[in-house]
Amino acid sequence: MTTGINTLGGFKAFTDNLEEQDHLMPVLFVGHGSPMNGIEDTEFSRRWSAMAKEIPVPKAVLVVSAHWFTRGTHITAMDFPPTIHDFSGFPKELFDVQYPAPGNPILAKETANLIHTTNVDISHDWGLDHGTWTVVRHMYPEANIPVLQLSIDYTKDAKFHYELAKEIYQLRKKGVLIIGSGNIVHNLRMVAWDKLYVPDYGYDWAKEINNTFKELIVEGTHDKLIDYKSLGKEALLAIPTPEHYLPLIYTLGLQGKNETVSFFNDKAVGGSLTMTSVKIG
Repeated sequence: MTTGINTLGGFKAFTDNLEEQDHLMPVLFVGHGSPMNGIEDTEFSRRWSAMAKEIPVPKAVLVVSAHWFTRGTHITAMDFPPTIHDFSGFPKELFDVQYPAPGNPILAKETANLIHTTNVDISHDWGLDHGTWTVVRHMYPEANIPVLQLSIDYTKDAKFHYELAKEIYQLRKKGVLIIGSGNIVHNLRMVAWDKLYVPDYGYDWAKEINNTFKELIVEGTHDKLIDYKSLGKEALLAIPTPEHYLPLIYTLGLQGKNETVSFFNDKAVGGSLTMTSVKIG
């Protein structure tokens, strides 16, 4: 059961004073991979934990998850977003996980007001799906930092999402960590399930296009990444549907001038997936 925000004591005062600060929060794209990363001690989940220690502690976290793919743009605005188990066929242990981080209705409305390219629906019907909680629970295991989600409008193209991301850049100045959560290469139909646990196993085409994406990210050649379909058949194999790729476009849209780029968890899984993740700033 949710309660009024005032029951969180100083939390309302905290949100009312979400002012600009001296440092600019970095922005991340995280390859989230299998939901099992949410409960297992893997090289990927360990790196998520380490990343949280390397960057400033955020005042809030806003995630653009591949798993909230909607008509129109929505943002979660409840006091306590529920943990959503949006998958099947996994162990009961995974379904038992609850990540009880608070939400932040005030920040949700502020974020919606920053966006002018489209109307943003204030949502009380979603929560934190596995594109969010499987990652964030490793980063902030005490669940004491507000977490929100921003949906991806499936009726819009990559250029729209890139420009929308620019409109929320100001949040980085206010201590909000923005995370795009998906996978750069994500073709489940072609996964080699028998090689799922072979370290860094990737098909030639998957590693080739993953390296192309990385080169373009380092170069700041965002126009080619936005028009990814022009990069050839390897890109179409890597991105048979756009929902896991578009969170990267949000991360790139949030990049400021002359900001450094680095990669982490840069490994292939099962042939046709990559966990390659990006830190900007």
